[in-house]
Amino acid sequence: MNISILVFGSNNFLTTLPDQICYTSAFSVEVITNLDQAISRIQITPPDVILVQASLDGSMELCCWLKDQTKLSWIYCILFEDRPQQLADRNMYGWQRELEMTAAALKQGADAYIWQLHENKIDSKASTTNHQLILAQLTVGLRKAQKYRDLMRTNDLLSAIALADSLTEMNNRRALEWDLPRQIKKSRTQRESMSLIILDVDYFKKVNDTYGHLIGDRLLQLLCTRLRHNLRFQDTAFRYGGEEFVILLAHTTGEEALGVARRLNRIVSEQPFALNNKLTINITISLGTASLEAEDDDQGESLLYRADQCLLQAKAAGRNRAIGWEYSSHVSHLKAVSS
Repeated sequence: MNISILVFGSNNFLTTLPDQICYTSAFSVEVITNLDQAISRIQITPPDVILVQASLDGSMELCCWLKDQTKLSWIYCILFEDRPQQLADRNMYGWQRELEMTAAALKQGADAYIWQLHENKIDSKASTTNHQLILAQLTVGLRKAQKYRDLMRTNDLLSAIALADSLTEMNNRRALEWDLPRQIKKSRTQRESMSLIILDVDYFKKVNDTYGHLIGDRLLQLLCTRLRHNLRFQDTAFRYGGEEFVILLAHTTGEEALGVARRLNRIVSEQPFALNNKLTINITISLGTASLEAEDDDQGESLLYRADQCLLQAKAAGRNRAIGWEYSSHVSHLKAVSS
């Protein structure tokens, strides 16, 4: 675990911390004295623990801001009380005042509140005890950071499982429902073209009926492997259901999408699939394409619908072909263009 500590405090404050923090290669320690710079650093590369000098301008604002950030609130924030007035009040009013100030600090956003005792005003035993407290709180923060990282890894794994098709290892329909609106938003924000392809294996039911579902499953796996190896880096493929697949084509016009579909159609039909040493099967695919238009909804339902209509036309026209939906600004209707 690469431990990162952000110190929001002065260099003089840093020298008062235990040597185990300041002079060790086990931690990556960065010192920042400006509030805006500290916030920017935390947002870009969140540290595991933040040590805050209370007397520095913006210290309480930083604690409060941190706890208001849902995605950053896991960062352990230790506030070191070194303000002269607060130290004087503590000495004058005793433990009751100390409890009141501790409660206020925790309420404002700190996870821990430590009184920063001046080395020249306390004996060595008290200094050692104070450093032990600091290191103990640091251990708590690091334990919390490790648990958070473990949780994130588990969530990433579960998300990958939830969004993957177990048979073909392609993205599944749930992943498409999540990614398509995101791709549409990105396309519109960047004012870039976007298209998609829907394809279906022709007469796939005959494969299952003739050779059995295990052979059919293996054929889909081989098909997906071939498709993946022949897609461009910006293309994303999904298993939409059964033997039907969707491919999102970023930065791609309708004409270019039809060209991609024709190429995939040729790649699948020209070379048979070897299931084993004795069985080779020839298959073809039918494809429909459509390009994103201004009138399309943000979820992509209308875009999918147009591509699906083209797929149906490809099947009706004899299968083993690609049909694209082209929008013409010179007429008041949409027309399908067959390959």
